[in-house]
Amino acid sequence: MGHAAFDLSVQPTVLTVPGLGGSGPAHWQTLWEASRPDTARIELGMWDRPHRNTWVTKIDQAVAAARAPVILVAHSLGCIAVAWWASFSPQPYGWPVAGALLVAPADVDRDGVAAELAPFAGVPKQPLPFPSIVVASSDDPWITTERAHSLAVDWGSHFVDHGPHGHVNAASGLGRWPEGLELLDRVIAAAGGPHGEARSPGDARAILATPGQPRGELRI
Repeated sequence: MGHAAFDLSVQPTVLTVPGLGGSGPAHWQTLWEASRPDTARIELGMWDRPHRNTWVTKIDQAVAAARAPVILVAHSLGCIAVAWWASFSPQPYGWPVAGALLVAPADVDRDGVAAELAPFAGVPKQPLPFPSIVVASSDDPWITTERAHSLAVDWGSHFVDHGPHGHVNAASGLGRWPEGLELLDRVIAAAGGPHGEARSPGDARAILATPGQPRGELRI
Protein backbone atom coordinates (compact mmCIF):
# COMPACT_ATOMS: atom_id res chain seq x y z
CA MET A 1 0.00 0.00 0.00
CA GLY A 2 1.27 3.48 -0.82
CA HIS A 3 0.29 7.06 -0.02
CA ALA A 4 -2.50 6.90 -2.59
CA ALA A 5 -4.27 4.36 -0.39
CA PHE A 6 -4.51 6.71 2.62
CA ASP A 7 -8.01 6.76 4.06
CA LEU A 8 -7.70 6.98 7.81
CA SER A 9 -11.35 8.01 8.13
CA VAL A 10 -12.15 4.31 7.67
CA GLN A 11 -12.69 2.45 10.95
CA PRO A 12 -9.30 0.81 11.58
CA THR A 13 -8.68 -2.87 12.06
CA VAL A 14 -7.28 -3.63 15.53
CA LEU A 15 -4.85 -6.56 15.49
CA THR A 16 -3.59 -8.01 18.77
CA VAL A 17 -0.05 -9.34 19.06
CA PRO A 18 0.29 -11.55 22.17
CA GLY A 19 3.56 -12.44 23.85
CA LEU A 20 5.23 -15.63 24.97
CA GLY A 21 2.68 -18.40 25.51
CA GLY A 22 -0.11 -16.45 23.83
CA SER A 23 -2.95 -14.76 25.71
CA GLY A 24 -5.37 -17.02 27.60
CA PRO A 25 -9.15 -16.67 28.02
CA ALA A 26 -8.94 -14.17 30.90
CA HIS A 27 -6.35 -11.92 29.27
CA TRP A 28 -7.59 -8.46 28.28
CA GLN A 29 -6.43 -9.04 24.68
CA THR A 30 -8.67 -12.11 24.41
CA LEU A 31 -11.58 -10.22 26.00
CA TRP A 32 -11.17 -7.37 23.53
CA GLU A 33 -11.12 -9.81 20.64
CA ALA A 34 -14.38 -11.36 21.88
CA SER A 35 -16.22 -8.09 22.51
CA ARG A 36 -15.02 -5.76 19.73
CA PRO A 37 -16.06 -6.54 16.14
CA ASP A 38 -13.08 -4.53 14.87
CA THR A 39 -10.50 -6.64 16.70
CA ALA A 40 -8.75 -9.91 15.80
CA ARG A 41 -5.61 -11.77 16.85
CA ILE A 42 -2.53 -12.31 14.72
CA GLU A 43 -1.87 -16.03 15.08
CA LEU A 44 1.88 -15.95 15.38
CA GLY A 45 2.28 -19.65 16.21
CA MET A 46 5.20 -21.19 18.07
CA TRP A 47 3.82 -19.50 21.18
CA ASP A 48 6.14 -21.32 23.61
CA ARG A 49 9.28 -21.41 21.44
CA PRO A 50 8.93 -18.23 19.39
CA HIS A 51 11.04 -17.61 16.32
CA ARG A 52 11.68 -13.91 15.68
CA ASN A 53 11.60 -13.94 11.88
CA THR A 54 8.51 -16.16 11.82
CA TRP A 55 6.65 -13.76 14.10
CA VAL A 56 7.76 -10.77 12.03
CA THR A 57 6.56 -12.51 8.87
CA LYS A 58 3.17 -13.30 10.44
CA ILE A 59 2.74 -9.65 11.44
CA ASP A 60 3.67 -8.55 7.92
CA GLN A 61 1.18 -10.95 6.35
CA ALA A 62 -1.63 -9.81 8.65
CA VAL A 63 -0.95 -6.14 7.95
CA ALA A 64 -0.82 -6.76 4.20
CA ALA A 65 -4.14 -8.66 4.31
CA ALA A 66 -6.02 -5.95 6.22
CA ARG A 67 -8.60 -3.95 4.27
CA ALA A 68 -8.32 -0.92 6.54
CA PRO A 69 -5.66 0.99 8.46
CA VAL A 70 -4.17 -1.22 11.17
CA ILE A 71 -3.79 -0.51 14.88
CA LEU A 72 -1.47 -3.02 16.55
CA VAL A 73 -2.15 -3.89 20.21
CA ALA A 74 0.84 -5.81 21.51
CA HIS A 75 1.72 -7.31 24.88
CA SER A 76 5.10 -8.34 26.31
CA LEU A 77 7.23 -10.12 23.70
CA GLY A 78 4.66 -9.07 21.11
CA CYS A 79 5.84 -5.47 21.58
CA ILE A 80 9.37 -6.49 20.69
CA ALA A 81 8.11 -8.38 17.63
CA VAL A 82 6.32 -5.21 16.50
CA ALA A 83 9.54 -3.21 16.88
CA TRP A 84 11.40 -5.79 14.78
CA TRP A 85 8.64 -5.73 12.14
CA ALA A 86 8.84 -1.93 11.98
CA SER A 87 12.62 -2.07 11.57
CA PHE A 88 12.17 -4.19 8.44
CA SER A 89 9.18 -2.27 7.07
CA PRO A 90 9.57 0.49 4.47
CA GLN A 91 6.14 1.95 5.25
CA PRO A 92 5.63 5.73 5.21
CA TYR A 93 4.64 7.31 8.51
CA GLY A 94 1.17 6.17 9.53
CA TRP A 95 0.31 3.70 6.76
CA PRO A 96 -0.65 0.84 6.58
CA VAL A 97 0.02 0.53 10.32
CA ALA A 98 -1.61 3.69 11.65
CA GLY A 99 -0.73 3.28 15.33
CA ALA A 100 0.18 0.90 18.14
CA LEU A 101 -0.53 0.30 21.82
CA LEU A 102 2.52 -1.48 23.28
CA VAL A 103 1.83 -2.90 26.73
CA ALA A 104 4.44 -4.23 29.19
CA PRO A 105 7.25 -4.86 26.69
CA ALA A 106 9.57 -7.66 27.77
CA ASP A 107 13.21 -6.72 28.39
CA VAL A 108 14.94 -9.17 26.08
CA ASP A 109 18.31 -7.40 26.38
CA ARG A 110 18.85 -7.87 30.12
CA ASP A 111 21.43 -10.23 31.57
CA GLY A 112 20.19 -13.77 32.12
CA VAL A 113 17.22 -13.39 29.79
CA ALA A 114 15.19 -16.58 29.30
CA ALA A 115 16.27 -18.72 26.37
CA GLU A 116 12.85 -18.31 24.74
CA LEU A 117 13.34 -14.52 24.60
CA ALA A 118 17.01 -14.36 23.64
CA PRO A 119 16.42 -14.57 19.84
CA PHE A 120 14.59 -11.23 20.06
CA ALA A 121 17.56 -9.45 21.73
CA GLY A 122 19.17 -6.38 20.25
CA VAL A 123 15.86 -4.50 20.22
CA PRO A 124 15.69 -1.96 17.37
CA LYS A 125 16.10 1.62 18.58
CA GLN A 126 14.82 3.61 15.61
CA PRO A 127 11.56 5.55 15.94
CA LEU A 128 8.45 3.61 14.96
CA PRO A 129 6.79 4.78 11.72
CA PHE A 130 3.41 5.34 13.42
CA PRO A 131 1.99 6.95 16.59
CA SER A 132 2.36 4.71 19.63
CA ILE A 133 1.96 4.45 23.38
CA VAL A 134 4.19 2.31 25.61
CA VAL A 135 2.48 1.24 28.85
CA ALA A 136 4.61 0.05 31.78
CA SER A 137 3.84 -1.35 35.22
CA SER A 138 5.98 -0.24 38.17
CA ASP A 139 6.32 -3.80 39.51
CA ASP A 140 6.59 -5.74 36.25
CA PRO A 141 8.94 -8.73 36.79
CA TRP A 142 9.90 -8.73 33.10
CA ILE A 143 11.10 -5.13 32.80
CA THR A 144 11.94 -2.12 34.95
CA THR A 145 10.06 1.13 34.53
CA GLU A 146 13.33 2.81 33.57
CA ARG A 147 14.00 0.30 30.79
CA ALA A 148 10.44 0.57 29.49
CA HIS A 149 10.77 4.35 29.42
CA SER A 150 14.06 4.00 27.53
CA LEU A 151 12.33 1.86 24.90
CA ALA A 152 9.57 4.46 24.59
CA VAL A 153 12.16 7.19 24.00
CA ASP A 154 13.94 5.11 21.35
CA TRP A 155 10.67 4.32 19.57
CA GLY A 156 9.29 7.87 19.76
CA SER A 157 6.35 6.58 21.82
CA HIS A 158 4.28 8.35 24.45
CA PHE A 159 5.06 6.71 27.79
CA VAL A 160 2.47 5.77 30.43
CA ASP A 161 3.45 4.53 33.91
CA HIS A 162 0.38 2.49 34.80
CA GLY A 163 1.36 1.88 38.42
CA PRO A 164 1.75 -1.53 40.13
CA HIS A 165 -0.08 -4.01 37.89
CA GLY A 166 2.48 -6.81 37.53
CA HIS A 167 2.92 -7.84 33.91
CA VAL A 168 -0.42 -6.23 32.92
CA ASN A 169 -1.82 -9.64 32.07
CA ALA A 170 -4.58 -11.99 33.26
CA ALA A 171 -2.82 -12.48 36.61
CA SER A 172 -3.09 -8.72 37.16
CA GLY A 173 -6.88 -9.07 37.46
CA LEU A 174 -7.64 -6.29 34.97
CA GLY A 175 -10.65 -7.90 33.29
CA ARG A 176 -11.39 -6.03 30.06
CA TRP A 177 -9.00 -3.33 31.31
CA PRO A 178 -11.05 -0.16 30.70
CA GLU A 179 -7.98 2.04 31.17
CA GLY A 180 -6.38 0.19 28.27
CA LEU A 181 -9.44 0.81 26.11
CA GLU A 182 -9.09 4.52 26.79
CA LEU A 183 -5.45 4.35 25.71
CA LEU A 184 -6.51 2.50 22.57
CA ASP A 185 -8.96 5.32 21.85
CA ARG A 186 -6.09 7.78 22.06
CA VAL A 187 -4.04 5.77 19.56
CA ILE A 188 -6.99 5.57 17.15
CA ALA A 189 -7.59 9.33 17.48
CA ALA A 190 -3.91 10.05 16.85
CA ALA A 191 -3.82 7.86 13.75
CA GLY A 192 -5.99 9.89 11.38
CA GLY A 193 -7.60 13.27 10.92
CA PRO A 194 -11.26 14.02 10.13
CA HIS A 195 -10.71 13.83 6.37
CA GLY A 196 -8.80 10.56 6.37
CA GLU A 197 -5.37 12.18 6.36
CA ALA A 198 -2.42 10.92 8.39
CA ARG A 199 -1.57 13.29 11.23
CA SER A 200 1.88 14.74 11.56
CA PRO A 201 4.09 13.14 14.23
CA GLY A 202 3.82 16.30 16.34
CA ASP A 203 0.02 16.40 16.21
CA ALA A 204 -0.14 12.67 16.93
CA ARG A 205 2.09 13.03 19.99
CA ALA A 206 -0.12 15.80 21.37
CA ILE A 207 -3.22 13.61 21.05
CA LEU A 208 -1.48 10.60 22.61
CA ALA A 209 -0.64 12.71 25.66
CA THR A 210 -4.22 13.92 26.12
CA PRO A 211 -6.63 11.74 28.18
CA GLY A 212 -10.27 11.36 27.29
CA GLN A 213 -10.17 10.91 23.52
CA PRO A 214 -13.56 10.15 21.90
CA ARG A 215 -14.57 6.51 21.89
CA GLY A 216 -14.62 4.67 18.55
CA GLU A 217 -17.92 3.95 16.82
CA LEU A 218 -17.65 0.21 17.43
CA ARG A 219 -17.01 0.37 21.16
CA ILE A 220 -19.14 -2.11 23.13
